[in-house]
Amino acid sequence: MTDHSSNSSGESSFFAIVSRMKYIDRWALMRNTHSESLSEHSLDTAMIAHALAVIRNKRFGGNVNPERAALLAIFHDVPEVITGDMPTPVKYFSDEIRTAYAGVESAAEKRLLSLLPDDLRGEYHSLLTHEGEDAELLRIVKCADKLSALIKCLEEEKACNREFTAAKASTIKAIRAMGLPEGIEFLEKFIPPFELTLDDQNM
Repeated sequence: MTDHSSNSSGESSFFAIVSRMKYIDRWALMRNTHSESLSEHSLDTAMIAHALAVIRNKRFGGNVNPERAALLAIFHDVPEVITGDMPTPVKYFSDEIRTAYAGVESAAEKRLLSLLPDDLRGEYHSLLTHEGEDAELLRIVKCADKLSALIKCLEEEKACNREFTAAKASTIKAIRAMGLPEGIEFLEKFIPPFELTLDDQNM
């Protein structure tokens, strides 16, 4: 990638690069009836993360920031504009591959941060590197990420695509294993309507 981090006019290519998330397709190893871009997934994840934080606060006595959860979710996959979307079976195939990918991801985060002007870089550091005091919110974002993936599986199943059947089962198992009550609540109360047709959803 050509270095456009700075020039004599003070221009920055950070947001121009980030905007290319819409060209990164997910589920690369799967046959899709509809391609899902990284931008689409990030928006869905942000909305779900916000909802999970609200549910925690309203129904489970939590005290987390829904807006911060949504913001972290918007940026959670931004490094993939450089690395691409690594299929899960490949990413977690072995400890060696997982460690190597973590290094590539860290390098991508640093590269993206380097594209920002010095006075703005600090505002985006925790959003891209997940370093800071957001550990609990990042658990919520991870759950939202899984719920977004589950919705994709359900949409493909509705289109009679059996390619996502195993992914659906493993994703539900992963969501339950996280043990977040707000995640289980969303799974049981808000996910079932995704299996309905528009006419059945009582708009």
